[in-house]
Amino acid sequence: MGDHTSDRPWLDAALPVPERVEHLLGRMTLQEKVGQTHQVANIHPHDDAAQLAAGSIGSSLFASGATGGNERDEGVLAVNIDAVQRHAVEESRLGIPVLFGRDVIHGHRTVCPIPLGLAASFDESLVEEVAALAAAEAVVDGVAWTFAPMVDLSEEPRWGRVAESLGETPVLSGRLAAAMVRGFQGADPSDADRIAACAKHFAGYGLSAGGRDYDSVSVGENTLRNLHLRPFHQAVEAGVGTVMAAFNDVDGTPMHAHRHLLRDVLKGEWGFDGVVVADWNGIGQLVLQGVAADLRDAARQAIEAGVDLDMCSGSYAAHLADLVESGEVDVALVDDAVRRLLTLKFRLGLFEKPYVGDVGRSNAPTAQTRQLARRAARAAHVLVSNNGLLPLAAATGTVHLSGPYAEAGEELLGTWTLDGRGEDVVSPAVAFAERLGDRLLVTDGRFSDRAVQQVRNADVTVAVVGEHPWRSGEANSVTDIGLPAGQLDYVRQLARIGKPLVVVVYTGRPLELGEVLDLADAVLVVWHPGVEAGPALADVVFGDVSPHGRLPMTFPRTTGHIPTSTHQRPTGRVITLDQDDRQGRYLDDRVFPRLPFGHGLAYTTFDYGALRTGGPGELAVDGELVVEVDVTNTGDRAGREVVQLSFRDPVAQVTRPLTELVDWVALDLEPGEKGTATFTVRSDQLAYYGRDNVLRLDPGEIVLTAGPDALHGSRLSITVNA
Repeated sequence: MGDHTSDRPWLDAALPVPERVEHLLGRMTLQEKVGQTHQVANIHPHDDAAQLAAGSIGSSLFASGATGGNERDEGVLAVNIDAVQRHAVEESRLGIPVLFGRDVIHGHRTVCPIPLGLAASFDESLVEEVAALAAAEAVVDGVAWTFAPMVDLSEEPRWGRVAESLGETPVLSGRLAAAMVRGFQGADPSDADRIAACAKHFAGYGLSAGGRDYDSVSVGENTLRNLHLRPFHQAVEAGVGTVMAAFNDVDGTPMHAHRHLLRDVLKGEWGFDGVVVADWNGIGQLVLQGVAADLRDAARQAIEAGVDLDMCSGSYAAHLADLVESGEVDVALVDDAVRRLLTLKFRLGLFEKPYVGDVGRSNAPTAQTRQLARRAARAAHVLVSNNGLLPLAAATGTVHLSGPYAEAGEELLGTWTLDGRGEDVVSPAVAFAERLGDRLLVTDGRFSDRAVQQVRNADVTVAVVGEHPWRSGEANSVTDIGLPAGQLDYVRQLARIGKPLVVVVYTGRPLELGEVLDLADAVLVVWHPGVEAGPALADVVFGDVSPHGRLPMTFPRTTGHIPTSTHQRPTGRVITLDQDDRQGRYLDDRVFPRLPFGHGLAYTTFDYGALRTGGPGELAVDGELVVEVDVTNTGDRAGREVVQLSFRDPVAQVTRPLTELVDWVALDLEPGEKGTATFTVRSDQLAYYGRDNVLRLDPGEIVLTAGPDALHGSRLSITVNA
């Protein structure tokens, strides 16, 4: 590009970014400003050459379509990206590079577990490592920006997009979101192996009516502030570069036109200085949602609301300049959007490094990246029941591996794996065969009579059932959270013989597993685990590692129990856990879940002592308090216990959750070893938004609980002092 810093001071990397932005912004015409707000899909160096030279395109994403997580495409060609950048950088008047985005959700080429599986780890450092690996592989293909993490909270497992979430609680989702942001962006997003992150979908998307994707949301601002906005706030505090507006409306106002939440709260109250991006055609959909007369009206409402970048609707490109020239839109709003977009490009180092460069580098899985993927996949295994059958002893005789996922590859990658390849996946059958040789029998479940025959021939059967990734993710909602058609009958047939049975359930959402729990000797819930699916399963089943995953979402007893989650608040007629069999809310079933949030077993047992403080148990409204609980490994194997600290505020200005996660500590304990989980409880962790939507903490009692899940544990009352 040569040295143009004298006539183009924005290219002087020694200047502070804000100064560089103002130099460039001051040279731009209105049309060039509008170009920066225009994002297209799958930009092409030949077809879009004229627009690039004119500075009319600021960004492009690569995807097969609006629901790209469900369809494969040709991938990103780095050589095309460099050709596009040459048009933008070398032929346009101001030389502004294009920002390229792609959905890199839980891995790029080395696919790790789906986000809900990463959440099952309760491990911030692991999640950060996975995101950093995904970023390093994505930049090889020229990707500079990903649309992750998704931090929508949901108590609606019918909604397929729970697979992309980081769990149902604000604390777990928020802390893991911050870890993912750190992994993607690093300390400096301009570093060669980092990309920009995007917290989505702002806000309330997980409350879509009936679990139907894109549907309406009926929720008040108080519930949004106390639950659904909190993980977004943590992502913003972690420095996330972008935030995506949600498709849904909130109490009648579509988010792409929601000035209060986008401009007043996100940008104003929180001080978010990054980019607000529309979802695919989200601005154009304001017309379909019935709040905009046409695309021109939609563009006006969106820019006023605070949407900086128009994804694929073309509304800004077609109408924004005219709206400014007619006086209907203040040019200051456009300047604010462009200032944010340019700042992001400078922070990413695109002006210094617009080209991919070495387009021949490989980003295929390596032994090292597979090692991380295997660790992550192990953590996505949650042992939810076990009568002692697991782990299988080394001397176990013949093992029958059966079911639709026994020899699966691509099917175990999970949703939103645009660049993962089925041939990179090690199947359960391959991994088991490496251990067992001719002691392994495999049936794929197509012929149940053959599978039943092999049950008789084997000493133990491991049945691998569950959801195909096509059944989860975007636009994949269901009305019934039972196993897919025919699978429960299949498990019944296998169990009828009466021989030892392990059931492995691969899934992207909580499922109804009541009968499966009764039929099987052991049940593993495995969130779609990625390229190391088979080795990770073998590691867990044969006891190389003790399972340590925990459920990041509640599993309702049945579809009819939805919603069931830790979000539930007290009613005027309280039912306690010990009353559930006598005074439940249903005539035909109990209320409380059999598999609550945080549940997960190990190959040993743990005993909890009393939760205690070192002093009088008083917390100042601006202070902190240390609480501890002893946990003893009472079994004969080493194991990890994820000790979860929750609280309840019995008297508050608004109704508060019956239990709310505060923090967690993972203890690795040898047989007979006692460890201490120590928590420092800060007053701000107990605060909430009151009736006036102002953050507050009331003097009075707080009940803390430390235990293995959301329903059980050791309790302690503390006092918050004024």
